[in-house]
Parts: sequence; C-alpha cells; structure tokens
Amino acid sequence: SPGGLTGSGTAGSITVTGLTNGTAYTFTVTATNPIGTSVPSSASNSITPLVIPVVTNPTTGKIWMDRNLGATQVATSSTDEAAYGDLYQWGRGSDGHQIRTSGTTSTLSITDVPGHANFILSSDDWRSPQNSDLWKGETGTNNPCPSGFRIPTEAELTAEINTWSERSGVGAFGSPLKLPLAGVRINYDGLLSYVDSFGYYWSSDTPMSGNARTLYFRAWYTNGILWNNFNRARGQSVRCIKD
Repeated sequence: SPGGLTGSGTAGSITVTGLTNGTAYTFTVTATNPIGTSVPSSASNSITPLVIPVVTNPTTGKIWMDRNLGATQVATSSTDEAAYGDLYQWGRGSDGHQIRTSGTTSTLSITDVPGHANFILSSDDWRSPQNSDLWKGETGTNNPCPSGFRIPTEAELTAEINTWSERSGVGAFGSPLKLPLAGVRINYDGLLSYVDSFGYYWSSDTPMSGNARTLYFRAWYTNGILWNNFNRARGQSVRCIKD
C-alpha cells in the first residue's frame, strides 16, 4: 500500500520514490522468473518516511533544522513550550538523558556511551576521562543530529546572529531559526532553570577542559547575546545545521 510500484533486480535493496512525508506505508513482494510469479509475501510492518523540516537563512545561505532537537513544532513565540525540545549534555548522544524529566545519577561515565538514560550530575563533565573529540562533524562520535546534519560551530552560530534584527531573545525568535527561550538543566542537581527567560545553545567548539562554547541570550535585554564556556554536564538546547 499504495499499489502500482514495480521493481526488479537481484538480491539487494530496491529504492522507492514518490512517497508522501508522514504517510504510513506497507509493502508486499512477489518474485517473478520465466516459470511464473510467486504468491505475494505478507505485508511488511508499517513504514513512515520522514523528511527533516529545514529553514534557510537567505543571508548566510546556511540550512538548519527548523526546530530544536526534540521539539514537536516550530516556535510560535519565544516561550512556546512545544518548541523547547530536549536538553543535551555536551557530547552525549540521544540515549534518553536529554528528556527534561529523565532520572539522574552521580556516577560519571568512563566511556563515550554511558549505556543508560540518566542525566549525569557533575561539576564539569559527565565523562571521566574527558573526550573533547565528541560531536565533531556529521560523522563525529555521538552526533545527535539526523543524517546529513551536525552540531554547528561557534563561527556558524555567530554568522546567524549577525543577521538578526537585535541581539536578544526578540532577535533570536525573529530570525529564520526562531530560537526559543528553552532554559537549561543544571549540571550539579539536574533541575530546570531559566525556562522562558534564557536560551542556551551548544556549539561543537571545546576551547577549555571541561567546557564547551555556548550561545546564550536573554528575553528582556537588548544586546544580550553572549558567548561563554559552560560545563559540558549542563543540559542545553541543540539546533542542527546541514552539513
């Protein structure tokens, strides 16, 4: 379902085109040779093709996901909860820790993949020893972005900021990216803070041990766009850029 597709080939995959984004499909297969045609196979499990929704900044030419990772929609305001999305610890993959209500643990991870869905409490990094090579590019270890996307660099985020109407939460939402004030998850206690008043967004840059470069902005303060080196164990927003 839908019918009408035919394909042929030896053992391997057959590419299906023309599917509608978000529509569920099932597939049945028949085999044909000079002797005849086989009985159709049982219907496959339902498959729903998804296209990553994107937005392009006409000034920089860069293509981005149109929402934060984990968000269910594009922001309709700076304080649109459905657009806040998840809060990632720098360098971790999408293992469940990024969910705002995930459990916590004080046990640091000795590997790049902790093997659980808990938010790791720490004064600086969730991993010991630290690994500053995570999240570097589309093929980087633990890249949480969809295929073809990656964590942006500080330079790429700065280029976007330079096109905004003002350097504040107002400018962030008014930009093509529509960045909301999603807040932060505190690294030492796992509590949410500054929701509706600050936005914190990770870059892939790690100039200091235990820290990573973060773009953050305030709701009420003009020229309030700032950069800082924040602890990698903090939970912050991620906006992916097309590689």
